[in-house]
Amino acid sequence: MNIQLSDQALEWYKKELHLENGDSLKFQVRYGGCSTVQKGFSLGIVKEDPDQPVATIEKDGITFFVEEKDAWYFDSHDLHIKFDEELNEPKFDYE
Repeated sequence: MNIQLSDQALEWYKKELHLENGDSLKFQVRYGGCSTVQKGFSLGIVKEDPDQPVATIEKDGITFFVEEKDAWYFDSHDLHIKFDEELNEPKFDYE
C-alpha cells in the first residue's frame, strides 16, 4: 500500500490543521460515511505520531500515515489524496 498526496491537498491540511514541520497526521478507519472500498466505513484523520505504520509519506517535513491495524480498509488499494477545487477540500481516491 502506498500514499500519494497532491501539493494542493498538502497545503490545505497545513492551513486547516495548523500542521508544521515535524507533525504527523494519521488516516484512520471510522464507522459511518461512504467509501468506494468499504461499505459503511470512511477515513478520518487525527494529528498524532505513528506507532506501527504500514504506509507513510513525508512532504514538507510532515508525515502522513496509515497504521497497520487500519490496512484492511484499503483492500490492497493505494490511497491517493487529491484536492477537490469545487468543494475546496481533500478527496480520497483508492487505486
